[in-house]
Amino acid sequence: MKKYILSLAVVSLFYTNSNACAWSDPDYEYFNLFTQSIIKDKSYLPFLHTYSSRFFGHYNPSMIPDDNIETWKKYFNNQLDYAETQNLVYKLSLNDLNALKNGTPTNPLLQKLGTGFYQKYKEGIDYLIEAKYLEPYMSINYIESENSFYYNRDENRKNATSLDYNKTIAALTSLYNAARNPEIKQRYGYQLVRLNHYTRNYDSALQAFKTYIEPIKLKGTVYYMALDQLAGAQRGLEMNGDANWNFFQVFMNSKDRKESAFVSMKLSDTASFSNIMKRANTNEEKNMAYFLLGYEDFNNPIPIMEKMFDINPDSEILKVMAVRSINELERSYLPTYYYTSDAYGRVSVYRGNTETHNSKDVASDKKTTEVKEVKEEKISFWQKIVRFFKNLFGGSKSDTSGDGNKADQSDDELLNNPNRIPFYTTGYSGYDDNTKDYLDDLEKFTSKAKEKSKDEYWQIADAYLKFLKKDYKESTEILNEIKTTNPEYLEEIKRMKVLNDIVSQPKIDAAFENHMMKDYAEYFMEKEVKMDTANANSYYDYYGPAPSTADFLKDVMANRYLLQGEDGKSFLMNNTLSDLQYNPNSSLVKSVEEFYRKPNKTQFEQQIIAKNMDSVGNIEAFFNTIYGDRAMRLADFGKAKSYYEKVQKFGGIPRVNYDWSEKSGQTITPKQYASSEYNGFNNISSLVFGHNVWESYQSAASESMKSEGYSDFPFIKDNMNKLELTDVLIQLKKIGNGNDEKAARANQLIGNLLYNTSILGYYRHLFVMDIDNSNGGKYYFWNNDKGNPYKYYYKNFMDTSYIEPDNFDLAINYYQKALKLSNNKEEKARILFQMASAEQGKYYQYEAKAPKDFDYSDPKWSEKEDARQKELDNLKNQKYRTYFAQLKAQYSDAETTKSLMGSCSYFSYFMR
Repeated sequence: MKKYILSLAVVSLFYTNSNACAWSDPDYEYFNLFTQSIIKDKSYLPFLHTYSSRFFGHYNPSMIPDDNIETWKKYFNNQLDYAETQNLVYKLSLNDLNALKNGTPTNPLLQKLGTGFYQKYKEGIDYLIEAKYLEPYMSINYIESENSFYYNRDENRKNATSLDYNKTIAALTSLYNAARNPEIKQRYGYQLVRLNHYTRNYDSALQAFKTYIEPIKLKGTVYYMALDQLAGAQRGLEMNGDANWNFFQVFMNSKDRKESAFVSMKLSDTASFSNIMKRANTNEEKNMAYFLLGYEDFNNPIPIMEKMFDINPDSEILKVMAVRSINELERSYLPTYYYTSDAYGRVSVYRGNTETHNSKDVASDKKTTEVKEVKEEKISFWQKIVRFFKNLFGGSKSDTSGDGNKADQSDDELLNNPNRIPFYTTGYSGYDDNTKDYLDDLEKFTSKAKEKSKDEYWQIADAYLKFLKKDYKESTEILNEIKTTNPEYLEEIKRMKVLNDIVSQPKIDAAFENHMMKDYAEYFMEKEVKMDTANANSYYDYYGPAPSTADFLKDVMANRYLLQGEDGKSFLMNNTLSDLQYNPNSSLVKSVEEFYRKPNKTQFEQQIIAKNMDSVGNIEAFFNTIYGDRAMRLADFGKAKSYYEKVQKFGGIPRVNYDWSEKSGQTITPKQYASSEYNGFNNISSLVFGHNVWESYQSAASESMKSEGYSDFPFIKDNMNKLELTDVLIQLKKIGNGNDEKAARANQLIGNLLYNTSILGYYRHLFVMDIDNSNGGKYYFWNNDKGNPYKYYYKNFMDTSYIEPDNFDLAINYYQKALKLSNNKEEKARILFQMASAEQGKYYQYEAKAPKDFDYSDPKWSEKEDARQKELDNLKNQKYRTYFAQLKAQYSDAETTKSLMGSCSYFSYFMR
């Protein structure tokens, strides 16, 4: 087999830091249990940990104070609140302010302030009038170079060069000289520096700063606004070292300009932060330089944090570094998805909490082997690519075997599989050795910091790290000792106490469920989440709400129930009852039904779990249809009838329609089945007893299937429901007990139905709770034969498939009876071909489970794969072509055989 080279365009889809999905958002791949934004200085919010964008954006921008507004608020003697000041400075029009100056204000805010307001703050209002006049022009003119990319910019857009430069400079200089208030005078100086910067008069900008800013001995907000403009002009003059240092000063001394100053530093000097470190003299400057160095190179920030701690253990930016480190640990310890891949790169179950069992629950040899076989291997990037495409284009083999029952995994097995087990598994305290070392080092640091710093933050951080180490008792003790009035700290402490309580609970019983409903109901009761369309930085963007504490606790509960053998409750913690249709395996369905019928449910069971059964209209009909379907697949027609008889007023398998329009967007509505449409119970064609003319699942039944002719069996109707179908089968089975041609025909029809409703048949959807035969996970051999994939709970239930495999021998046995009783040569040829087709199904099942002791990283992969395929082909011909061989030997001259050779390519190939 050849190894194919993939184009770079294809490869780029997979080459990401977080996982193989370039479209995923890494900030939504962990649970956010420790709230980064509890830092007190909100001006550092953009520098919290994120992989999704250049800066952290999961906060309301209004949380960062605007230095300029706070300065104006103070100038107006706090006569206006923050919002009113913001309105006055940024939103009121030039006409509004001129009306105030003329004593005829019409704006409600200005009327509220009264006519004396202008006289009291005349210099400030006059400055705002001038600033509002200049503001539309305050951008630098774009100059396209020969190396520029295409730049789609409105050529008529105003910029600083649109002003009369000399006239504007003269006016600002005059206003500067006339102003008496030093702060207002400095603001005119800022406008002079800015105008020169934006008109690319860089030397004049530097001179303006020296002339108009520095002589005024104020180093407040306006000074750093002007310094920001000076640094921009210095960068224009390629004075990168000085520009970088001044941007650093802006970063250090402003609240709302940190993000832009950081970007400007990066643009000014490729070695920006190292050079800043060389120029830092004061402890504050050194501390900030260390922060920027650590922020840029975050592989192991603890050595940097140690240096920052030595300078100032109460530093707010030290807490920023610590919370980033905690967040990094969270991403390793608390991912929302639990990935495990078999040999073809297929992703299985959600990563979540699990408890191991006592040593007496050691697995059988078979199951122990299974656990070891699926141990995660480190695979190369190219191997992942090939595995992905094998899966995408129909790979059908798996290296795993056995049933993998979660209830039989011993402590030792789980501990030997660290890459497969979540952090909160009993007896396991780390994601891998490196992460565990990092956690230990960070814990040592926070323990030291909490002893020296007066901020309760360090106690909270230390308690959280104890939680990650699963020392829930000590974590809670630390939390109980914290004395604080900070509302954000209090909320984090409350949440962490809940986490410690629930995660440390080894068994969930009725008493604990009552405790949760009494004390923690808010974490389990679903709340309506609305999109925050007005705030682009909101969590509630394209991906919806970020994973939360409530999501985490729900997963913990789901895992506890599964390990307690309460699979039904585990399933309903994360899924609705209607989801069972996608993987209706018998044991899970039975457990869900047992919960449904459980009397005296606790309040938690009623309000949190049972509500997820509301997605099915007639629950009794839903369960009985599933049970009847399973009995049909086992050829137990009498048992199937007993279930189908209980199916009353079945509205159809619950599905939804997704419609989209330009006007209303996407709308989701329940599917309404037409009266003649198959809905999971009604409208089954008599062609289900026929044989396929060609293998085409997408074609109409009349094109793919052909009737055998049912004149001997008038009770077979053209259209039946499942109950009627069982009556037909029961009658056919009774007739099939005879010894004549009619008995042969009856057995053949039963065999046809069993084959046609198997994974290979046109009607493969009839008895697996599906509404058509279109391809899907439930129709893959490797999904049905590899065993139960739900190791920890049923989160993301529909991301993988598990249905009990077909028993092709059931169909073959009926065909054997038909072959024995039939005296018609053509019929015998047809029956043998059907038997041969069913035998192929048995081979596919074997192939799906066939062991494979090499992978794509093996340098001799092609050679070994070819040898393996040859071995499988030989085995197929020796053990799984019995009826083909009989057909070729005894009936090669039959008209039926000749016809089959013309319509079935693989049969024609075999008959040569």
